[in-house]
Amino acid sequence: MKGYYVYILKCSDNSYYTGVTNNIERRLTEHNYGLNSDCYTFNKRPFELVFCTEFNDVNQAILFEKQIKGWSRKKKEAIMADNWEDLKKLSECLNETHFKNYNKKKI
Repeated sequence: MKGYYVYILKCSDNSYYTGVTNNIERRLTEHNYGLNSDCYTFNKRPFELVFCTEFNDVNQAILFEKQIKGWSRKKKEAIMADNWEDLKKLSECLNETHFKNYNKKKI
């Protein structure tokens, strides 16, 4: 069965790059050698692989990659630290106008 990997790289400028591949070793080599000058990581080398997880289904891997790309830095760092339980807390809306916070402020 073929595996698909969702990975996060920490770049030299401390930004994060999230990608998906079917061959993690090959893809890291491509990033390292800067084979594509249009790639986000081209001018941000060296980088460090800080997260990698495997999927059996390419569609699930792509969906997870897209989900991570929409996450805050704190949520990405939570999964890097294997603190999956923190995701719910980090997903809560903290705006004053949110119904949970709005009611607290009026009381």
